[in-house]
Amino acid sequence: MTETKAPPPEVTPSACSPAGEPLPEWEVECLSRLFSALGDPTRLKILCTLANSEDGVSVGDLAERAGLSASAISHQLRLLNDRNLVSARRAGRVVFYSLADDHVRTLIATGLEHAREDCPNRPRE
Repeated sequence: MTETKAPPPEVTPSACSPAGEPLPEWEVECLSRLFSALGDPTRLKILCTLANSEDGVSVGDLAERAGLSASAISHQLRLLNDRNLVSARRAGRVVFYSLADDHVRTLIATGLEHAREDCPNRPRE
């Protein structure tokens, strides 16, 4: 049985800017910073872990799952927070991190879908 895929979102000439004009420099910079943050394997692991969490994940749990120190995870979380990709919630002495919003979840899901289609490192059956 063939799997039916949802149609991709409609891409119009104005998807990036009206009338196909160049993007303003500030948008190029913001988008570049966003994709740069997504370009690190440790940060992607953190984001994927957070995407699978309903209530957020503590630094200690993220460190344990990633096999890294809490200090290394905190460093990456600071960068992700600076890029507005994660948000933090304090419960007593523990800080729980989660994805900032559904846009981040969509970016991760779309990126994974694309990578699974065309990844040169993908194991072949």
